[in-house]
Amino acid sequence: MKRFTWLSLILTALLLVLAACNGDDETTNESTQGGSDTAEGAKEENPSGKLVIYTGRDEGMVQGVIEKFNERYPDIDVEYMTMGAQQILERVRGEKANPQGDFWWGGTQAAMMVAADEDLLLQWNPSFIDAIDTLHKDEQNRWVGEMLLPEVIMINSDVISPEEGPQDWDDLLDPKWKDEILIRGVLASGTMRTIYSAMIYRQGADDPSKGYDWLKKLDANTKEYTQDPNALYLKLARQEGSISLWNLQDILLKKHTTDYTFDFIYPESGAPILVDAVGIVNNAKNADNAKLFMEFLFEQDTMVELSEEYYQIPTRTDISADSMPDWYKDLDLKTMDIDWQMMADKEAEWMEHWDTNIKGKGK
Repeated sequence: MKRFTWLSLILTALLLVLAACNGDDETTNESTQGGSDTAEGAKEENPSGKLVIYTGRDEGMVQGVIEKFNERYPDIDVEYMTMGAQQILERVRGEKANPQGDFWWGGTQAAMMVAADEDLLLQWNPSFIDAIDTLHKDEQNRWVGEMLLPEVIMINSDVISPEEGPQDWDDLLDPKWKDEILIRGVLASGTMRTIYSAMIYRQGADDPSKGYDWLKKLDANTKEYTQDPNALYLKLARQEGSISLWNLQDILLKKHTTDYTFDFIYPESGAPILVDAVGIVNNAKNADNAKLFMEFLFEQDTMVELSEEYYQIPTRTDISADSMPDWYKDLDLKTMDIDWQMMADKEAEWMEHWDTNIKGKGK
């Protein structure tokens, strides 16, 4: 019996040791798992990596927004390239098999429609999507309008006043404006492609010949097609011409933040109001960071701030008018009635015809 007792004590001691070891293992595994959860949570709270943006927006505004984004997400390395909306479409299209960009910031409605149809944009439902009017977003949320851009008549107010300038689109064809009109190069510019396509559309989209004739007359009054927006601004400021066609936001920016003496005339018959949109490149390498950037852009505070500082007209329908700046409250928008899907379908054909058969031949 004594021998059995000692054996029992030894066995009991061994079992206690084994149990203690197993307990340590379990505690260690639970701690490791907890550490993993914490790491994943930290990753969500402190995202890192890269974000590559293709944008047609004003460079100063782009830098300002990125700085504020990095205040919140300091470990995301943001790179950006500025180019025209049409150039962005061509670049994203060319990189489809191996995307180099993540976020498309500032594309025309027509360009975004084409990109969506070519499967170049990610389908995604951001948190703010219900606050965007159906007219200002893709049915499958592959692109979302960030702001509205009325396309208007631009003038150098040192040369002509808003009362003296052309009051509507057809007034631009008056021979008295010959060699007074400067136009930003059309094919590379989403803004100009939209304006020119709208001029064809308003003459009758089923038969573009009337629209082509209209553009021939405009070409006859056009002194020069500039290479880029900066060249347009400089030439207009130097009074090499006194009139152009451009978007309201950029005109207001130059009017209020530079010494350029620019102003605008809102066409009496209405303006094509462009939906300037954003989208995430399909199969982007840094899609998660692109989603964070989109969410940041569409926050109400961000949109109000961009309206105050950069004269943007936000697409969100849930922003209180009282929170918007005075210039916005005084704005009376009259919209030109346009079938944007038809415009998107026809734009490439119309612009190719203009470039081949009309540009520089109206004189």
